[in-house]
Amino acid sequence: MAVELAAEGTAGITTPAAEKIYRSLGDDSRIATTLTVAEGATLEWLPQETILFDGARLARRMEARLAPGARLLAAEMLVFGRAARGERLESGALFDSWRLWRGGRLDWADATDLGPAPGAWLGHRFGFGGAGAGALLLLAASPAEAEAGRALLREAGHAATLPRPGLLLARWLGEAMAVRGALSAALPLLRAGVLGLAPSLPRLWTS
Repeated sequence: MAVELAAEGTAGITTPAAEKIYRSLGDDSRIATTLTVAEGATLEWLPQETILFDGARLARRMEARLAPGARLLAAEMLVFGRAARGERLESGALFDSWRLWRGGRLDWADATDLGPAPGAWLGHRFGFGGAGAGALLLLAASPAEAEAGRALLREAGHAATLPRPGLLLARWLGEAMAVRGALSAALPLLRAGVLGLAPSLPRLWTS
């Protein structure tokens, strides 16, 4: 998927339902997303969660390119197995990569690689600690806006880091409903308190 937002524009992108990655017979499911945000524009990338069935193989790459003065609020959530059935992601593979460019320079990079035995990393106490889901929330804005966003999240009981000036990052691990609830509570704070948008979540998240 490729999204391009013109200068001074405002747009929000979401999905109609959770994305499901089924058990693979051998090949990876490959998903590539490119977000291009022009000067002064604000883009929200807020898809609903991706559910990885046991045996799924996912290679996902996200690349965001922001012009000076552009803002991006992005969130992604992964569910490691069908929680309602008591299923866990024991076999398969997961590679999830993020690249954020601002003003033509690489500003932040991150990747998760669970290799050929994801269940081992998901269950390890120095890995994911048995979590059934994980979420990432990223805000790229001005340094003052990122700092204000961190203060809002801290007041609400969420911890967030500022790995770069103007870049806020928060992560959650836990069971799927708890992670979705935490993400759903954090997003309105940043939408209203930092971006100046309505605090409500995308309607499809609650339908």
